[in-house]
Amino acid sequence: MTAPRRPLALITGASRGIGAATARLLAPRYDLVLGGRDEKRLETLAGELTEAGPVAVRTVAVELTDDDALAAALDGIDRLDALVHSAGVGELGTVAETTAQTWRHQFDVNVVAVAETTRLLLPALRAAGADTGADVVLVNSGSGLTARAGWGSYAASKFALRAFGDALRAEESGHGIRVTSVHPGRVDTAMQERVVAHEGGEYDGSRFLRPESVGAAILAALTATRDAHLTEIVVRPQG
Repeated sequence: MTAPRRPLALITGASRGIGAATARLLAPRYDLVLGGRDEKRLETLAGELTEAGPVAVRTVAVELTDDDALAAALDGIDRLDALVHSAGVGELGTVAETTAQTWRHQFDVNVVAVAETTRLLLPALRAAGADTGADVVLVNSGSGLTARAGWGSYAASKFALRAFGDALRAEESGHGIRVTSVHPGRVDTAMQERVVAHEGGEYDGSRFLRPESVGAAILAALTATRDAHLTEIVVRPQG
């Protein structure tokens, strides 16, 4: 008797932080494609997950803003049950001090690369959507809901990411694809350490969300029964 096919999930930004935590949470349910720039970290995580079993893991070390390399890396994926966009950058600064280069880089990574990755994988998502349903999860930010002083270009990119998610949801729901935007507050990650350093503060990771807590919200969106659609999830640190 043939074992049932395990669903397949692709996670960007999987080498660390929220992406890696999400991979660990999804491994008992999904086979995985782990995307990121740090090949060594991806391979280490893949080894950890496959040793625990029964997951099958493939790693894709690619620069998401390199359109040709991205297309080549994703070629051959003909069915995809879940796409989790966890990769992103956060460069802070006031409008007066933020250069055009920073604006472009932030939008390239946080919006354009997300849109292009999704576009390339839409046929694979639709193939799963027509059968058992498929999901796209966008790891956004509290800055995708409210913009603060000193966070202009980052917040603008996250507002744009939210708009992308809204449009994708409206366009693809008929293909059985759910789209969820997850808006976490501050998370204990390397990026958060840089943010606190930029603000001139002393870092205390215990004040922030754990990456696993955001991963749990992503898992909730993916495992919701198909009659339910968690369109937006806001997660804040307790206290």
